[in-house]
Amino acid sequence: MSIEINNTTANDGVSIWELIKDCSPLDLNSSYLYLILCLHFSETCLVAKSDSQIVGFISSYILPKNKDVLFVWQVAVHEKMRGQGLGKKLLNKLIQQNVCKEIRYITCTISPSNKASKSLFKSFAKNLEADFKENVLFTKDYFPKEEVHEEEALIQIGPLQ
Repeated sequence: MSIEINNTTANDGVSIWELIKDCSPLDLNSSYLYLILCLHFSETCLVAKSDSQIVGFISSYILPKNKDVLFVWQVAVHEKMRGQGLGKKLLNKLIQQNVCKEIRYITCTISPSNKASKSLFKSFAKNLEADFKENVLFTKDYFPKEEVHEEEALIQIGPLQ
């Protein structure tokens, strides 16, 4: 099965929303947000397609105040593609983007129950021979009382070579 990884277009928005909806424990955002990500942040958002179907997605952006830091927002892999290294392929393709030439650090947030994401980023850091640091960023108190949400740990990978 061949996989093609490309930058996003607005046409990918609905399919990405559907993929995220099926990728628990990822937070499902509005379909409009995915359209905006695909349009405004297409240089740092990628989709993986197999037979024209989106089977993977990564969203990220360069921090406005720290141009050497890339924040990875979500990495989603369709369940039929898990265990095949697609998440790592998306991360590797992402840091090879021209817009990421000056990136020295990659950050993301991960909730304690998302063990797959933590494993992915630890393995990615190890492959890059970069440090992996983890600190609590948002405790439960940051989230609305009506919303059950775990704390979010800030992961920092780097410096990159």
